[in-house]
Parts: sequence; C-alpha cells; structure tokens
Amino acid sequence: MKYRYTIFYVEDVEKTIEFYEKAFGFNRKFVTPEKDYGELITGETTIAFASIELGNSNFKKGFVKIENTEKPIGIEMAFVTEDIEKEFQKAVNAGAIVFEKIVEKPWGQKVGYLKDNNGMLIEICTPMKN
Repeated sequence: MKYRYTIFYVEDVEKTIEFYEKAFGFNRKFVTPEKDYGELITGETTIAFASIELGNSNFKKGFVKIENTEKPIGIEMAFVTEDIEKEFQKAVNAGAIVFEKIVEKPWGQKVGYLKDNNGMLIEICTPMKN
C-alpha cells in the first residue's frame, strides 16, 4: 500500500488552488471543467481539493465542513523549507493568516503556523537536523 492523496473538501476549488499557487509556489496539475476537483503538483503525495457538493455526493451520511474559525480543526499540512522567513511572509502576502509566529524549537528546528483561505492549518518549518 502507498499513501498517495490528501483531499480537502472546500467551498471553492479554483480559489483554493490559486491560493496555494501564490502562497506556496505549487503548480496545478489540473482542475476539472466543472471546477469541483483539482490537484497540485506536490511530489509523491498529491494535495487535492474537492467541492463541498462533490463531498456531499460521495458521503451519503454527510461530513463536517472545514470552517474558517478562530481555532482550526486538529489536522495540519507541513511544508519544509530552508528559507522559512521568506516563505512564511510570501504566504502571508498571498492571504494566509498567521496562527503562530515562527519560533525555534529546543531541537533547533524553526516552525510557524498559518491558516489557509479555508481555515486549514499549515505548518511551515525548516528541515529536521540529523
């Protein structure tokens, strides 16, 4: 078995794809003509977004929507970079909301947290030192 996709159900797939392109420099793989599903080129594991309507058609029992509330849901995506200050600010300039400022952890890694345009939690961090 191989972990291949993470799919987030969002209000506006196209707007979310555009946010991730501007904020983090990812390129889109594609967006369906209906604009109800799209993928980013992110390496071995694909980050994808699907519309709330598509989610409702997939899950007959329903699901809890991501809400852009003061406190995000308890899941995060983590992006690793050598230039955390630059990438963190780039994301903020593109509309990301600072949730926790960049700090240095006792083990030497720098970590900061943002919320995306849907309220999802994103960690920007430096690589772990070996």
